[in-house]
Amino acid sequence: MIYSVNGEVVHLEQNLVVVECGGVGYACISTSSAVSAAVMGEKLKLYTYLNIREDAAELFGFADETELNCFKKLISVSGVGCKMAINVLSSMSPQEFALSVINDDCKKLTKAQGVGNKLAQRIVLELKDKLKKDSSFENTNIPQIDVKAVGGNAYNEALTALMVLGFSNSQAQTALEGLPAEMTVQELVKEGLKRLSGK
Repeated sequence: MIYSVNGEVVHLEQNLVVVECGGVGYACISTSSAVSAAVMGEKLKLYTYLNIREDAAELFGFADETELNCFKKLISVSGVGCKMAINVLSSMSPQEFALSVINDDCKKLTKAQGVGNKLAQRIVLELKDKLKKDSSFENTNIPQIDVKAVGGNAYNEALTALMVLGFSNSQAQTALEGLPAEMTVQELVKEGLKRLSGK
């Protein structure tokens, strides 16, 4: 498995970046954020996912590990292929995707090319169910935080959103600890991401 490529950008197209590493050009089908970060002749690191089919081997490139994590979650949903997952992540940021899933916002998901209302509903249902069954929710070693102090349901939804983005339950709880109870889910997630990124 090719986890990432790091080299000079030698070719650019819509949703395609070619990165040359050690004399080999890796064509990566990429999200819009990954393409926008690419500059011809300059160095670029892309996190990748290799999809091997009977008739082809395709490499998909992502701007960061958060995008890659969301991509893997999307393609685990029945009916969502790799290119459709790229379309979803090209139409919204990983943060927006996470919030759409936890808030049952199917309308926002349908803005992505090829995603109809039924598929959007399936994405929401299947990913929320997976998160509920995630063993990290049952980790008794995670420090307990007073949910009421950080907004009750808003806190729980923000916690789930951060986990969708690839953070552990413990990391997400620590990032949300002590935040004002009146904050909305979106505000909690934004502040949590700032803390996790060290800003």
